[in-house]
Amino acid sequence: MEIVLRAVEDDDLPVFFRQMTDPESLRMAAFGLDVQGDRAAFDAWWQRLRASDAVSRTVLADGRVAGSAAVYGEPGGREVTYWIDRSDWGRGLATAALRALLAEVPERPLYARAAADNAGSLRVLAKCGFRETARAQGFANARGHEIEEVVLVLGD
Repeated sequence: MEIVLRAVEDDDLPVFFRQMTDPESLRMAAFGLDVQGDRAAFDAWWQRLRASDAVSRTVLADGRVAGSAAVYGEPGGREVTYWIDRSDWGRGLATAALRALLAEVPERPLYARAAADNAGSLRVLAKCGFRETARAQGFANARGHEIEEVVLVLGD
């Protein structure tokens, strides 16, 4: 399977919305956007992200939109995020997409956060060189309560 990153296009947003409002995906990610299925709020969030200095990319798998990946935030504290369609979980797409994003964005350190029980995402981050630096409690919008999250760093 060929994994390619490209700039986010307006036509990608309906696919992202479907992916990022999937109940099972939200539960697993725990810390997704708090848009409550509100498409206008979702589009506004993407508009702000795309207008900022974030590096936001569409993940293509054999030419179809399979998800998104981004680096965002203030210098010295920038974070990575990614979202892969649930139908593609376990196929190596997240790892390939994150590796491609990291090759495109050489600045370090970069940070990541994941729910402590999200073994898949923690595995992806470890394969890409991130290491755990802390654990914290955070309110998980998708679960409606605080959960343990893992804070990771690449570089530094």
